[in-house]
Amino acid sequence: MRLTEEQEELRSAVRALLGRHAGDTAWRPLTGQIGVAGLAVPEEYGGAGCGAREVHVVMEELGRQLSPVPYLGSAVLVVQALLASGDTAVCAELLPGLASGAVVGALAWAEDGSWDPAAIRAEAAPGPGGVRRITGVKDHVLDGAGAELLLVAARTDAGVSLFEVSGDGAGVDRTPSVTMDATRGQARLALAGAEGRLVGAEGDGERVLRHVLDLACVALAAEQVGAAARCLELTVAYAGERVQFGRPIGSFQAVKHRLADAYVLVESARSVALGAAFAVAEGAPDATRCAAAAKSACSEAFSAVAGEMIQLHGGIGITWEHDAHRYFKRAHGSSHLFGPPAWHRARLAAGLGLAAARG
Repeated sequence: MRLTEEQEELRSAVRALLGRHAGDTAWRPLTGQIGVAGLAVPEEYGGAGCGAREVHVVMEELGRQLSPVPYLGSAVLVVQALLASGDTAVCAELLPGLASGAVVGALAWAEDGSWDPAAIRAEAAPGPGGVRRITGVKDHVLDGAGAELLLVAARTDAGVSLFEVSGDGAGVDRTPSVTMDATRGQARLALAGAEGRLVGAEGDGERVLRHVLDLACVALAAEQVGAAARCLELTVAYAGERVQFGRPIGSFQAVKHRLADAYVLVESARSVALGAAFAVAEGAPDATRCAAAAKSACSEAFSAVAGEMIQLHGGIGITWEHDAHRYFKRAHGSSHLFGPPAWHRARLAAGLGLAAARG
C-alpha cells in the first residue's frame, strides 16, 4: 500500500495551495489550478479518470487544514451517486459542471440522523406530465444551503430512487444548520411537493446509496487521519515550547507517553484508511467491510487525539484564539457523519455473521 510519485505530487500541490488560500477562497484555485473536483470523474465527462486513492490524498490534506470547501459533498457524494446510477444521459449533462467546480452539488439523503438507505421515508408521488412530486425532510445535507444541484433520495412504489431537484424550485425550503463544527456547512431541506427528475432506474436508489456510503466513509476516514496528524504535529510542537518547572513539558515522561500513544493512534488510523482506499480502488470484495472499519477506527482515533490536543495545551486549548477547539469540534462532528462508530461496528458484525450468532 504505497502511493505513487504522482499521488505524492498531488499531495504537495494541494498542501501548498491550501497554505496560500484560506477558507472558502481555496475552492476556485483547487478546482481551476489542480482540478480536484474532477479527479474521480471519468475522462468522457470532463474529469481526470482517477479513483479512491487520489480522493484519499485530497481529503487527507483538506482535513489537515479543516478546509470548508465543498469537496466531500459535491466531488465525492454527488459525483459517485451519479456514476453509480448508470444514467449516462444525466451523467453527460451534469458531470462536466461538477468536474470543473463551476457547479456545486449536494446529496440529500439522511433522515432523522440516519444514513441507512432503508430508513428513508421521503416520498416521490406521480405528478402531471410524468414528473415526480417529492415530499419529506432531509437532514445533514453537506453544502445544501448553497448548492446549485440537488440529488434527493425518496421512495416510490418501486423503492428508494434518486431525483434531481432544482435548488430554487417551488416546494424546496433550505435552512442552514447550526452545528458544533462551523467549518463544515450543512443544511436541512424541507420538500413539499418539489418537482424531481428521476436519475437512474426507479427503485435502484438503495443500491446506489449503499455504494456511496462506502466511498463516503473511505473519504471521510482520510480526512480524519489528516486532521488527527495535524493535531499531533501542533501538540508536539507546543510540548517542546511550553516551559513548566524550568523544563519543556515535552521532556516529562508522562507527556512523552501520551504523545507516543497519540502517534500510534494516528499511524494505525492512517493504515486502515489507506487500506480502505486501496480496497475500493481495486474493487475488492471486502471493500464494504474495509470502509466500515476505517470509519469506525478513524473516527475514534481522531476524537482521542483531538482530546489529547486540548488536554496537553492546557487553558489555551479551549480558547477561541487557538485552533485546538476547532479540531476537537470537527472530530466530534465527523464521528457522527455517515453514522457513528458503533453503527459501523454493527454493520461489520452483521457482515461477519456475529450478530446472528449472538441472537
